[in-house]
Amino acid sequence: MESASNTPETPNAQATGSDASDGEPLVAVHGLTKLFPVGGGPFRKPSSFIHAVDDVSFQLGHGESLGLVGESGCGKTTVGKLLVKLLEPTDGEILFRFGDPDAPVAEASWDSAAIKGRLLRSFRRRVQMIFQDPYESMNPRRTIYDIISEPLSVQGMGDVQYRVDRVLEILTLVGLTPAGAFLFRHPHELSGGQRQRVAIARALVIRPSFVVADEPTSMLDVSSRAGVMSLMQDLATELGVAYLYVTHDLAVARYMCHRIAVMYLGKVVELAETEELLRNPLHPYTKALLSAVPLPDPGRRRQAPDIRGDLATPIDPPSRCRFYERCPAATAHCLDHPHPPMEEKSPGHFVACYEV
Repeated sequence: MESASNTPETPNAQATGSDASDGEPLVAVHGLTKLFPVGGGPFRKPSSFIHAVDDVSFQLGHGESLGLVGESGCGKTTVGKLLVKLLEPTDGEILFRFGDPDAPVAEASWDSAAIKGRLLRSFRRRVQMIFQDPYESMNPRRTIYDIISEPLSVQGMGDVQYRVDRVLEILTLVGLTPAGAFLFRHPHELSGGQRQRVAIARALVIRPSFVVADEPTSMLDVSSRAGVMSLMQDLATELGVAYLYVTHDLAVARYMCHRIAVMYLGKVVELAETEELLRNPLHPYTKALLSAVPLPDPGRRRQAPDIRGDLATPIDPPSRCRFYERCPAATAHCLDHPHPPMEEKSPGHFVACYEV
């Protein structure tokens, strides 16, 4: 867990996100599951499965930012890839509600499972992803203009002059100025922070409604990280973009997100508004995450996380609570019953734990 001192201390200015959650949600996820087969072969069915994402449900409002946090391997990135259709779910439902009056299809609600063929291109115009690694997510042989204008070309948006103007506009918007000086440069000529700004520009150039940001600041230095976070907030406000923000850093999630969902071994174990979750964590795993964040004051000491053992295997996990082996509050009831369902313990604060 990275230090909170590495990011701006001011919480998200958009606060609770009450306006974003009014009315119909932009994204509604119900029972989302993704299993990856282990073993097997061309003539033999797999006998085991990795439960990367297991019965995950949440909603995301228009213009809202939801942080998905947890340690490495908990399924955060897999959820993001499922939402942008880079992976297909094993089970569950993902519904999108796009209110764009210029939509080329009549449907207001889109079922992810039914988005295929020509409809997929229209879906890509509304849903984009910012990848974690700005070094690997760009073709080093292409210019910055080629990289950013490609979505416009794929979508058939405008002529060459329109695309040049649009790329210049978005480069200015993400802080790469003078924009004309960047058009025909290559990725290796840019710093890490500049490359990530190009990645953000590429995702936003076609004005999507929803963006999955997969740890977009984790590979940046401290000064670049603060600038990119501030930029993404400004663009969310200006363009009305909703974010699913995947991160392992609670300090980043606090600054960026209206709400936070905590994942453990493919399950969401707690979900609440950001400040509520940080002030009043209820699940033992969330408490352990918060206690592991280093304090910027060397004179202060924080009690060590009260958990035991190592992360359990996600291959064919038992039906009981995923956190049972490491939980300091585990009881016989937890052992004998299936994984607890998400329950609302206070308004807007959901927890999956029998002992809370």
